[in-house]
Amino acid sequence: MRKNTLELTIATPSRVWFDGVEIVSLRAEDASGAFGIRAGHADFVTQLTPSVVRWSGADNVARYCAVSGGVLFVSGGTQVSIACREAIPGDDLEGLAAIVRCRHADEEEALRRARVDELRLHARAVRQILRYLRPRADAGGSLSTVAGTSPQ
Repeated sequence: MRKNTLELTIATPSRVWFDGVEIVSLRAEDASGAFGIRAGHADFVTQLTPSVVRWSGADNVARYCAVSGGVLFVSGGTQVSIACREAIPGDDLEGLAAIVRCRHADEEEALRRARVDELRLHARAVRQILRYLRPRADAGGSLSTVAGTSPQ
């Protein structure tokens, strides 16, 4: 690693997307807004908002990774680590935006289906409870017979 570079690591619970990638600069976003990191930066910890992290290497080519929030650590002025739930890397911003929109639409559709399934289960449970509580025609309206015991 050269003196004016950083090592970038981006990891999710299921995968390490980038590990020790040599970069020159990084831009990210937290609740206070966008910020930049270069070699020699003071140790730093912040909570990222869902956003796109941008960096460039010695070749000055911009790289991107959409993150679903997470935590960014700068240590020793040479290492930048990001831990997040989801990461979607991309080489161009337009392509990354399309992937993120598609995933977001898929997640919204899955949530909608889950809500519909939940409502159906709830309605079925209510119908079964009402059927159980409704007096049976052969019981003569007696609660004891509905509960399965006979009067004495």
